[in-house]
Amino acid sequence: MLGALAAHVLAAPILAAPILAASPATALDKNLTDLIEAWLASPHGDYQSPSFTYWNKDGEVPPACAACHSEPGFIDYLGADGSTPLKVDRPAAINSPIGCASCHTAAAHALDSVPFPSGVTVDGLGSSAVCTVCHQGRQSGDAVTAATQGRDEDAVSSELAFLNVHYGVAAAVMHGAEVRGGYQYPGRRYAGRFAHVPSANTCTACHDAHTTEVTSDGCVACHRGVDDLRAIRTRHADFDGDGKTDAGIHAEIVGLHGMLGRAIQTYAAEVAGTPIGYAKGRFPYFFTDSDGDGRIGDEEAVPANRYASWTPRLLKAAYNYQVVAKDAGAYVHNPAYALQLLYDSLESLSERIDLDMSGLHRP
Repeated sequence: MLGALAAHVLAAPILAAPILAASPATALDKNLTDLIEAWLASPHGDYQSPSFTYWNKDGEVPPACAACHSEPGFIDYLGADGSTPLKVDRPAAINSPIGCASCHTAAAHALDSVPFPSGVTVDGLGSSAVCTVCHQGRQSGDAVTAATQGRDEDAVSSELAFLNVHYGVAAAVMHGAEVRGGYQYPGRRYAGRFAHVPSANTCTACHDAHTTEVTSDGCVACHRGVDDLRAIRTRHADFDGDGKTDAGIHAEIVGLHGMLGRAIQTYAAEVAGTPIGYAKGRFPYFFTDSDGDGRIGDEEAVPANRYASWTPRLLKAAYNYQVVAKDAGAYVHNPAYALQLLYDSLESLSERIDLDMSGLHRP
């Protein structure tokens, strides 16, 4: 089957020059077969993933979603089909994962600048540009500012609703303050793009281009003595105030994130007047905790029970909670930015609830 698929790829119309140098057919077939096997095992090649099947009932992927959830949509976005670049002109085909023709076209190879939801365009992205298109989220802190501006910080408003950053927001976190992916509190300074060492400063320097799996050999060459990337840290303050600094920076982010989740629940119950809960992987994520047990069960995680008692202060904190939740690699992509968003959200909530900030540290 894979051999036939490789032959199909070779025979299919290609929108750019061949990406492999001329070589004996048998070697080329084997190389393509290996690449296709790696791709099929990756999230990008998963034909059963909700990322590519969610719209099957509709028969097409809408333009607003097509760039990242259908290969024809991504080609359309790049303008590789002759259409206007950086825009999707039409609905795209269902059941079409991100494949070879998504990244291996003249338009994809030439892409170097990508606009973010904040309106900021980042230049000089090189090989990371195609990854950045889809891993930047769908919202920015600017949208939160626009929704809450001019409102009483602690007044519930029926005109407010949760703003979901979407998922896979690594590029937004990595570029930090430059693209304002998180809600950035006024008067605070935030970390910009996290510049790693040159050998680990692009997406494919750390992720295999076809499997997307992390390749950690280069990491342990510098961060010696660790056998788990989550154990790495170069900042040694006790950011989450638990008295421990012997674990990696990942543990500090997890600690502050958990603290923010609990603070959001306290504020919602005591100030907004309606208990709230978070359900991982269940859109729209924040629901009314109708039985007050501190968790969201299956019967509560339904659209009709979505949380509706938002205040500006609560919305800002919840938005940042989701930004960090949706980048599981924030501890590598930009740990300082993640910690700053969490700390500032907690500090804001502490103005209205009993929350001891004395043991916490902001990077």
